[in-house]
Amino acid sequence: MRIDKYLKLSRLIKRRTVANEVADAGKIMVNGRVVKASYAVKVGDVIEIAFASKPLRAKVLSVEAPKGKDVAREMFEIVEGG
Repeated sequence: MRIDKYLKLSRLIKRRTVANEVADAGKIMVNGRVVKASYAVKVGDVIEIAFASKPLRAKVLSVEAPKGKDVAREMFEIVEGG
């Protein structure tokens, strides 16, 4: 799954277009490397998002699309920030 779609489905970022813009600005890192919006997310990846006020690190637990918004939080685990 592309990282922009993952961020939207997991509700780490509200809209996919915003996720695309953040990736284009170089503010998303996976496992210490800056990635583009087309990066394929894998289980175990650590995503770092450089928000203006609070950086966020989350570990990917699942890349399957959630069945509802209640289970979207089960797609990741906050490591730091947020």
